[in-house]
Amino acid sequence: MSSSFSLAPNPRIIGDRKGTKFLPRRSTLIMSRADVIAEPKSKNFRRLNFPTLSKQGIPLADLHVEEIVQRQSQANPFSGEDSCKELRLHPSFLEKAYESCRRICAEYAKTFYLGTLLMTKERQRAIWAIYVWCRRTDELVDGPNAVYMNPKVLDRWEERLQDIFEGCPYDLLDAALSHTVSKFPIHMKPFRDMIEGMRMDTRKCRYDNFEELYLYCYYVAGTVGLMSVPVMGIAPDSPLPTQTVYSAALHLGIGNQLTNILRDVGEDALRGRVYLPQDELAQFGLCDDDILSMRVTDKWREFMKEQLKRARFYFKLAEKGASQLDKASRWPVWSSLMLYRKILDAIEENDYDNFTKRAYVGRSKKLLTLPLAYTKAISAPRLVFH
Repeated sequence: MSSSFSLAPNPRIIGDRKGTKFLPRRSTLIMSRADVIAEPKSKNFRRLNFPTLSKQGIPLADLHVEEIVQRQSQANPFSGEDSCKELRLHPSFLEKAYESCRRICAEYAKTFYLGTLLMTKERQRAIWAIYVWCRRTDELVDGPNAVYMNPKVLDRWEERLQDIFEGCPYDLLDAALSHTVSKFPIHMKPFRDMIEGMRMDTRKCRYDNFEELYLYCYYVAGTVGLMSVPVMGIAPDSPLPTQTVYSAALHLGIGNQLTNILRDVGEDALRGRVYLPQDELAQFGLCDDDILSMRVTDKWREFMKEQLKRARFYFKLAEKGASQLDKASRWPVWSSLMLYRKILDAIEENDYDNFTKRAYVGRSKKLLTLPLAYTKAISAPRLVFH
């Protein structure tokens, strides 16, 4: 399951998945941390085979964002371990590489692809290359060959990622990304983090609380926004700190992934997976058996209302960043944001039956949404306070 800023063709991206301040000298978020995610119960909270959830009380996902912003904001982002050697590819080969990425994006992410057509040619190609890498990464776990998945596969994929950043691509599609990271200040960390999210999917299919689920959503979906912001660019007249725009990109990924999860409850249950906070299920008198038996009850409806409310909250936070991106890059982001919201509406229209009914946005609704998203995209950057 994955997504954000959404490079996702359909929910499971790129496949089908699913009050403290920041650090004092970098306190750039407008709202308090408590408004975004509940503080972990313990600073030393750990789960078996699961990354540490917090450090000094700050959610680990937010620390990743801070680190990535710092690295990608450097004058020479490729210095040090992620140094990307000068890439020398024949122009015709490079053109073929990007054309292959374009075709894949146009086939599997039609609405998003349409939005990218307003972007400059250089940005278009870079976003297509990122999309394709994310899709291929996701398919290692959720694709047709997922039955052969084992830890060594992801280890080899991470080694291949290192080669991409060092200017030694393995194939045509890798070459497009290798060229992209040589032209834009993109750091390897969010790519590595996405691979970590795939590892989590191979060893964990239950989440005790939302803090755990939030971190999972960061790895498999929030990372996509962090990869994309350097390519999409921030509007020159944006009044917001760079950190805030990146955080909004993360929030869009969280919202998208939560939507994927809520839409795919039935599909995941058939595979024995429950991507829902166990403690919150218990608060509503529910348990795994209720999910696996696929019963829509009043308790389930009340539980779902709260889950939908949370996803919409993250979309509201994401608006801040969507309006601060470079003007030519906003349309695909606004389209994703608005269409994913409509998936939540569809769940409500199905009377919260996300076990046997698939919530989706029909073609006509998509076509009606695109002009509205375009209107949002061409509007002047504005501050959104809550």
